[in-house]
Parts: sequence; C-alpha cells; structure tokens
Amino acid sequence: MALHTGRAVFTEAYALIPRGVMRDIVTSTLPHWRDTRLWVIARPLSGFAETFSQYVVEVLPGGGSEQPEANTQAEGILFVVEGEIELTIGSDRHRLEAGGYAFLPPGSQWTLTNTSAAPARFHWVRKRYEPVEGIDVPSAFVTNEQDEPIRWMPDTGDTWGTTRFVDPDDVRHDMHVNIVTLAPGAVIPFEETHVMEHGLYVLEGKAVYRLNRDWVEVEAGDFMWLRAFCPQACYAGPERFRYLLYKDVNRHAKLPF
Repeated sequence: MALHTGRAVFTEAYALIPRGVMRDIVTSTLPHWRDTRLWVIARPLSGFAETFSQYVVEVLPGGGSEQPEANTQAEGILFVVEGEIELTIGSDRHRLEAGGYAFLPPGSQWTLTNTSAAPARFHWVRKRYEPVEGIDVPSAFVTNEQDEPIRWMPDTGDTWGTTRFVDPDDVRHDMHVNIVTLAPGAVIPFEETHVMEHGLYVLEGKAVYRLNRDWVEVEAGDFMWLRAFCPQACYAGPERFRYLLYKDVNRHAKLPF
C-alpha cells in the first residue's frame, strides 16, 4: 500500500535519502562486527561528496565489535540516537545514551558493545584524517549534546543556532559534526554557498529545505548529502527542527598536482 512517488532524489549537486527507503533490503554488514547491521547513507564518490562516509548503525543486545575500525588513518565520530552503548577507548570505559557523542582520532584503540536489553542506534561518521606538520592530532573525547550549549546566530532572536562539540578555531580538527537547531517557523535567511561538503541527517521536526535549485520537504529520519558549493537555505515547520551536520574544515583545498 506504500506510494511509489517517493522523495528520493540524486542530482549533480545533492542527494536526498528519505527515511522510508532505509529498509532491510538496503542494509550492510561489516567484518568483525556481531549482531550489527547498518545503512550506508554517504560514501566518497568521485565528483560528488568526496571526504567522508556516514553510517546509521544498529547493534542488538550483546552485539558490537572488538575490532571496529580497520583503517588506522580514519578518524571517527559516533552520535547515539537510540538506546545506549558501552564504548571503551584505550583503558577508559564510557556509557553513551541518546545524545552521546564521541570523537575517535586516527589509530585509536576502541571497542563498542551494546550491554543493554534493547537495540541501540548511532551515527558513525568516518573521514581520512589530514595531518599537518607541527600540529598535534586531536585527542579522543566523549560528551553529550545536553552538556553543550546552543550557540545562536547573531540577529536571529535565538531561533537558529548550532551545538558545537569542537572549537571552530581548533585547527587540529579537519571535520566538524554539529547539531543545527531551528525554532518553529525559523529560517536560514540566505542561500549558503560554500566549499564545505555536507551530510545532514534530520533528527527532529519537519522543514522545507533549499537544495541547489529545488525546495524539498524533509522530516525526521531523512538524510541530505550536499556537494561543495551547493546552495542551501531552510524554512522550519511548526515544530522545532534539528539536524546532525557534517562538514570538512580547516585544510587547504587539494590541488591536482
């Protein structure tokens, strides 16, 4: 009985993956992970978004991995949206519930287990870290969005703001994964057009989002994937609208020589 005039779109500038297409038939599994499945919602594609991959990971009770990341050059960010997980980084053990956030530098020794009685879901954003001579690799850290303030954009009346987990001026970091919040009816009042690639996963609410030349309706569970310089703007719906936002930052553009 499902309608097949869905909202899934893939264009030269952006992709939209609606929540309704994230079904069993499109799941993946990974080596050394047990009782785990995931939806790969972004991966590097030549000529499109090239810097990151993003998974929605579902781990059943007792599931997880002692060898989660095979690439020693990959940094990662975990963000929990449902349930809870136990994350061990080195000798430090952390319990992450909904809103839990962890940064994992390249070469980290970490493990992950669902020790609860219910499934857990989290986002896993991966990027090949770009080291810079004379600048230290950032250290691992764990926090929760409830412990971080929303920093409201100037002159917006506290209607459009960002929860930042890393200082924007900290050039050790070459990617940011933030949470953007818009109050009911709030807008991004201009077409952002910039070099950063974006992944936007809608956590809450509904909005009309500008993607390149199109206005599209988006809701909780949808994912948007924007290549560099894709124009974007937003009108939030009648409830609070929030999304998890990836962007690459703080490094020179790669040159073809």
